[in-house]
Amino acid sequence: MIGRSRRSFLWLGGAAAAGALIPAGCSDGMVPRGAGPGASTGDGPFALLRRRWRDVTAGSGFDPAAEPYRSRLAELGAVAAAYRDAMAPTGASLWPGLDFPSFTATPARLRTMARAYALPGTGLTGDAALAAAVAAGVDHYRRRVYAAGADPVGNWWDWRIGVPRRLLDAAVLIGPHLGEAPRGALLDAVDHFVPECVLDDYSGTSTGANRVDLCTVTLLRAVLGSDPRRAALAVSALSPVFPYVREGDGFYRDGSFVQHTSVPYQGGYGVVLLSGLATLFAVLRGSPWEVTDPDRRIVFDMVERSFAPVVHDGFCMDLAGGRGIGRRPYEDHRRGHAIAAAVLLLGESASAAERARWRAMVKGWALRDTGVPMLRAAERSDLGFHARLAGVLHDDGIPAAGEPDGHRLPAMSARAVHRRPGWCAGLSMASDRIGHYEHGNGENLRGWHTGAGMLHWWAEGHGDQYSDFFWATVDPYRLPGTTVSTLRLADGAGGEWGDTRPPARWVGGATDGVYAAVGQHLNGFGSTLEAFKSWFFLDDAVVCLGAGITAADGVRVETIVDNRRTGAPLTVGGAVDGDADGVTHGDAEGDADGAAHGDVYGAAQETGGGGAAWAHLEGHGGYVLVGGAPLHTLREERTGRVGRTGGDDDDGGADPVTRSYTTLWLDHGVDPVSAGYVYLLLPGADLAGTRARAADPGRVRVLANTARQQAVRVPSLGITAVNFWTAGAAGDLAASAPCAVLVRERGDGTATLTVADPRRDLDALTVTWDRPVAEVLRAPPLLTGAGTGARLVLAFGRLADQEGGSRTVTVRLGWRGVWPGARTAPRDRWTRAR
Repeated sequence: MIGRSRRSFLWLGGAAAAGALIPAGCSDGMVPRGAGPGASTGDGPFALLRRRWRDVTAGSGFDPAAEPYRSRLAELGAVAAAYRDAMAPTGASLWPGLDFPSFTATPARLRTMARAYALPGTGLTGDAALAAAVAAGVDHYRRRVYAAGADPVGNWWDWRIGVPRRLLDAAVLIGPHLGEAPRGALLDAVDHFVPECVLDDYSGTSTGANRVDLCTVTLLRAVLGSDPRRAALAVSALSPVFPYVREGDGFYRDGSFVQHTSVPYQGGYGVVLLSGLATLFAVLRGSPWEVTDPDRRIVFDMVERSFAPVVHDGFCMDLAGGRGIGRRPYEDHRRGHAIAAAVLLLGESASAAERARWRAMVKGWALRDTGVPMLRAAERSDLGFHARLAGVLHDDGIPAAGEPDGHRLPAMSARAVHRRPGWCAGLSMASDRIGHYEHGNGENLRGWHTGAGMLHWWAEGHGDQYSDFFWATVDPYRLPGTTVSTLRLADGAGGEWGDTRPPARWVGGATDGVYAAVGQHLNGFGSTLEAFKSWFFLDDAVVCLGAGITAADGVRVETIVDNRRTGAPLTVGGAVDGDADGVTHGDAEGDADGAAHGDVYGAAQETGGGGAAWAHLEGHGGYVLVGGAPLHTLREERTGRVGRTGGDDDDGGADPVTRSYTTLWLDHGVDPVSAGYVYLLLPGADLAGTRARAADPGRVRVLANTARQQAVRVPSLGITAVNFWTAGAAGDLAASAPCAVLVRERGDGTATLTVADPRRDLDALTVTWDRPVAEVLRAPPLLTGAGTGARLVLAFGRLADQEGGSRTVTVRLGWRGVWPGARTAPRDRWTRAR
């Protein structure tokens, strides 16, 4: 969906004008009520669906006399009564101050009133006068705005999803109180604006989450009209949502979820899809229209493969939030809570084993979310979710699952998530498939550089780092981890809805599920900037390399080592200032008048005996700068305004907010040519640990940092990792074509070699490892040949079909025919695992 717009609207402009909404090949949508075989043949199943809809969507599973339900239900009743009493229908509004079309607020108020009528304990439960007010309001809005002859000017989503969903919901909840004539007129209006042919083709605005919403509207229309044919249509039209896709909107085999063609969106449209399907599965279970498509299995699989990886301690990472990241403070926690609610509801339709895992996972999220406690938030937003979550939290038989260690690299969405004990990191990139950023409806107008390698990270206790007005106050040209041209950009530069894809194809990397080598061939957004960026994800560090940084915009180019929303003390030392102990700068909050204070330190080059440059931010982590440009630091107070929400009740973000920031960056100068950098990010490291890492430059050895290869070796972990931007060699690894390779030598005499084709274009690849190897123990089908002996030579077939995914070969090290100094040809001997 493309969300709600605030453009001016005209309505009641005649049926002919409504043709703009009707797709090619559709009629005018005016299908006679009850038409078609089997229509209106009995109300028994629909009575079940009406009860289920009320229980699943309005709330159930709680004691209305117990707290907090008693208070919340009474509050709902009071709000509904106030809405009822304030109704003053005119030709231009239903409530004073909510002038038509009022696509969000007016239908939402009617639904709130209907829920107060349908739910127990509101003080208005079953109140005929309240139901009559809802019925009158629905019909008034239908006549003045949502009439079958209206001109649907503006955003299609309001006419096809937002308005009909709320109006039909309210009408279903009040049941027979909406008389036959008003009900028929509402059905006619829905048929006009949501003709059946919108479900004929899986394309355009009828894909992914939008398709689920359209099917939900169709089902509600069927329930209100007791129409079994339309109920069957609503269910059958879900089928295209389930299968994996290879392009465009939907789920990918690697766990990616994309909407708007080029935007990773688990935290927006993805959770709308997941919640919508969970609702439909629950409502339709046991009915004649139960969803039985065998591909629905994929939706259950995606809970742990797609959604769980982007949820950390109860919030959903902004790298999966699209244009909504700056909508409100703590929006990431709201997204995480919505995912948790959908997972618990979907669990009621899942297997017992899945339900047990998911409940443990959600329990862990809820217990760790201290920024916005999940149970308390559910009490205010969704009583059904609150009841399910309370049941999980109070059940001692359900363990609280911890954060899963390991690395997830959904290459098709140009994202990476790394978890190790005590910290987590998320990386967002842009590629020929994935846009730099998404904006639309006035939202996220300065998110230009979020795809330029933004590295989000959290140590323990940092759950609100990007939540508490971060997007309203951060310098948008200095997002952490990015390399950017400082060329000024217009708000909303580039195409809307994620149409900001660069040409670069080498974006992704290789992972063995624990460690990873990730890279991005970066084309700067709105500039001539080109760079090659790599991140090597380890146990306690992310090794960050940049090379080939070149631009010709006449402005400076910077790499942002970090930009933390904090004023905690910053200490810098080592080669940056010649002081091994470091120089500490106090709290930014204590600086007089909130002035910005910056410093520039000497070039951060590795030293022969004194170690590398370093910096430490108290309570956050450390940084070791091994090579590159001078280090700059800035401590400042930044003031901004909350971005617009896009809703009818949005106040425009009138109140300014101020937050403290500490920024560390490398200045590559004006129009750099082949500039580079090397630094280590140490999440959660203390001051002593940071100094120790800086004094031990051999712990991570940089083998190459050029526009041809970027490579590191970590002897303590047995890791050698190379991003081959072109064919060539680095260290003891060589590749015949661009690829990513991660080698991990284990203590048991075996090693794994993981390879990937981030460009997705290789028909063949040969990787050579200059180490003695006795035999291949396990290999993927794509391995077409292997030579062992003094060195290992692996030949892979068509990696282009693997969608950038990693493939791992396991080998046994050593060969009896090799002795010190011997040089022999490899043997063609390998064993495929059975």
